[in-house]
Amino acid sequence: MTTPNKPTVKEATAGKKTAPKSVAPEGVEVSPTPPRKKAMLGSIVFIAAGPGDPELLTMRAVRLLQKADKIVSDLHASQIAATYVNADKVVIAVGEDEQELEPAEAAKLVLELARESDLVVRLVLGDPIVSGALIPEISVLRRSHASFELVPGVSEVTGIPAFAGFNLTGGKTHEVRILDAQDPGIEWETLMSPRQTLVFLKGGDLATTIADKLIKAGRDLATPIAITRNGTTVDQRTTVSTLGGVGALLKNSKDSGPGFVVVGEVIDQREKYNWFEKKELVGWRVLIPRTQDNTAEMMQVLKSHGAVPSEVATISVEPPRTPQQMDRAVNGLVSGRYAWVGFTSLNAVRAIREKLEEYGLDARSFSGLKVAAVGASTIAALIDFGVKPDLVPPGDQNTTALMEEWPPYDSLLDPINRIFLPRADISTDTLVAGLIELGWEVEDITAFRTVRAAPPPAHTREAIKTGGFDAVLFTSSSTVRNLVGIAGKPHATTVVACIGPQTAKTAAEHGLRVDVLAEVNTPLALVDALSVHAESLREAALDTGEVSWRPSRRRPVARRKSAK
Repeated sequence: MTTPNKPTVKEATAGKKTAPKSVAPEGVEVSPTPPRKKAMLGSIVFIAAGPGDPELLTMRAVRLLQKADKIVSDLHASQIAATYVNADKVVIAVGEDEQELEPAEAAKLVLELARESDLVVRLVLGDPIVSGALIPEISVLRRSHASFELVPGVSEVTGIPAFAGFNLTGGKTHEVRILDAQDPGIEWETLMSPRQTLVFLKGGDLATTIADKLIKAGRDLATPIAITRNGTTVDQRTTVSTLGGVGALLKNSKDSGPGFVVVGEVIDQREKYNWFEKKELVGWRVLIPRTQDNTAEMMQVLKSHGAVPSEVATISVEPPRTPQQMDRAVNGLVSGRYAWVGFTSLNAVRAIREKLEEYGLDARSFSGLKVAAVGASTIAALIDFGVKPDLVPPGDQNTTALMEEWPPYDSLLDPINRIFLPRADISTDTLVAGLIELGWEVEDITAFRTVRAAPPPAHTREAIKTGGFDAVLFTSSSTVRNLVGIAGKPHATTVVACIGPQTAKTAAEHGLRVDVLAEVNTPLALVDALSVHAESLREAALDTGEVSWRPSRRRPVARRKSAK
């Protein structure tokens, strides 16, 4: 897991000096120094971070994290903390060897920070109530007479089975046994009843041993066993087998590491109740080459499908090199020079709004004008400014659809025949030509310039080139050109999804094979099309017996080539 650059224990405590002891001159009698008052400690709160999903924290836990002065976090819980607070608040509880601190050392760190803070939060991954992991740390605090409180959370004992698709009781099962898989004192002969559901914490790499000991003690070889790793996160993967078959299955599997192991008939419930791992894009890392458009809704929909979306800026928007054209156009807009104003991008709306506000004007400047717009983000920006468009294409949100809806010029109905089109410096003149054919006089004004953004960080460029992303979503031709320009071509395994035919054509011209094309030219339709494609990959993989259907798990040598 990649963790943010936060201070470690050594960095957090560096630079603190001990004041020198004073020595009385010879022959001078010094009164005994009165005892120093005990240093006041800030509040100390232990928070159970849960099994891994940051959204499973309780509301109280989130409030305390946001209020805390310092957060001492387990290494693998630091990403959960980073979801809610700034990185400078978090101290990762690891030593110089990048290993988790021993409980006593972690408690001493908490005490040291509490002496200079009003509130220190100790964030612990998992459920320390079930595992007892906090007992050594709390013992140190008690010896120091420090008070504390504990905020429980979603337990891995209930959270992981819920995400894996089964209950711990049901049918003929009426007893649940929770065990530490690393405990050498487990009495295996007491675990033979088929009425028991057995839960082994930290049992991922010990699943074969667990199965062997249960079989040796007399448990049926056909008893189901499930191993869930990275539970409740987008990297969750559950392996299901039987006690008799799990050894061979895991031997040929690449999965390893800590895991949550369940043994019992309740695992059969997965056939009906497995919901999380069946999300079409679960675990997919999806890259969105971003323009200046707001992608928040697109990101949220991707997350709802189980994906992990990432943005990379591909363009930077700058004012025109010479502002005179825009100044004259805005003056004409106010003075009644135009009959229509057409907006084809969010950036055009922003440019006109900024120019009007520069002159102390507002949305009332559009009084008497008809406004045309295309694109959900463009329309939303106009409405936010206080302008409701008069003309919006009903279907596809592109300039061709807009031109098809635009009425022809009628000298009897239209006293003014001019249209103002504030656009980018690289816009095509297809719309302009179409409007001229309809009898309009078009003033196509450069309202903003788009320039290529700076290259993304090295790790992002590496992931793009080596197949670290499962899919890339291109929402315009410029995102194709600029992403290839600043970061290189996506790897051959990466699914390329395009919002419309023109974007797909540009992708093909850059040597990319387009795997997904949205039926409707909207970002949300593009996400839906990617989800359908991912589901087809899943079904094909299951039919052929493949373990994974995520594109990033495959690494063909050949570069992606466009289809001919």
